[in-house]
Amino acid sequence: MRDKPRSGCAVNAAVEALGDQWSLIVLRDVMFGGRRHFRELLSHSEEGIASNILSSRLKALVAGGLLTQEQTERGRRATYSLTEAGIQTVPIMVALGSWGMRHRPTTPELSVRARLLEDGGPHLWEDLMDELREVHLSVPLPNPNHPRASELLQAAHEQALTEAH
Repeated sequence: MRDKPRSGCAVNAAVEALGDQWSLIVLRDVMFGGRRHFRELLSHSEEGIASNILSSRLKALVAGGLLTQEQTERGRRATYSLTEAGIQTVPIMVALGSWGMRHRPTTPELSVRARLLEDGGPHLWEDLMDELREVHLSVPLPNPNHPRASELLQAAHEQALTEAH
């Protein structure tokens, strides 16, 4: 990832940071899959990311300020966390998922979260971003008694899996 974008265009700057397919998949898996360690990201990848690609993308996402890597002792698992910039990609992920549902072949069990996020709109996205801030940045939830967006998304995914089998 470059320190400075090739031009001052905002779209170009975003594409340079997020435009690689694997970078978006890694962010998706950290964001929606709760995967925060290299082995989890590698072994649970629906798309079958190669270890060298995953390593490269994690380094690029850390360098680009979208993830942080907890420094650990040798032989211990590093933990990756979303930064505020990474958390603010939720609406981008929702837009990509919405477009994908309309224009590409998908499966119900893998697109159910995208559908719920699209239907839930910005209020649901904000709830999810607040949860991500709690988990990744240790920021307390503004309304801890509010139903959790992540639980809604996970329950819908599990129901879709059950219905598919």
